Amino acid sequence: MLSLLAYGLAAVLDLFIAFIGARFLLAPSTAAAGYGVPAEPAGDSAYLAVKGLRDLTLGILGLALLVFVGARAEAWFMLVAALIPLGDMLIVLRHGGTKAVAFGIHLTTAIVVLISAALLFAA
Repeated sequence: MLSLLAYGLAAVLDLFIAFIGARFLLAPSTAAAGYGVPAEPAGDSAYLAVKGLRDLTLGILGLALLVFVGARAEAWFMLVAALIPLGDMLIVLRHGGTKAVAFGIHLTTAIVVLISAALLFAA
């Protein structure tokens, strides 16, 4: 049961980050607003594409680790990847985003990713 929960949560998180990456590539302004720092209409497209590519790639990498290497590798990946939403939280706070988005989305995401890592280590 624990293994099913650990693998399931990890797969959902990997798919979710891949979805976010695709969203930044396909609908960058909408995705940026959801991130917590709206994009400048006339100059942020390269940065939004970089974020999109980063997130899409990380989601695919996480899935590949989970499928081809296993829970322990995915656990280490999740542990390290938790730094990203923590960094995103700081970026939102430093660039005029709301505390609700910074803590409600990004900090919560980091906590869920750390829980996923713990479950994977225990599986």
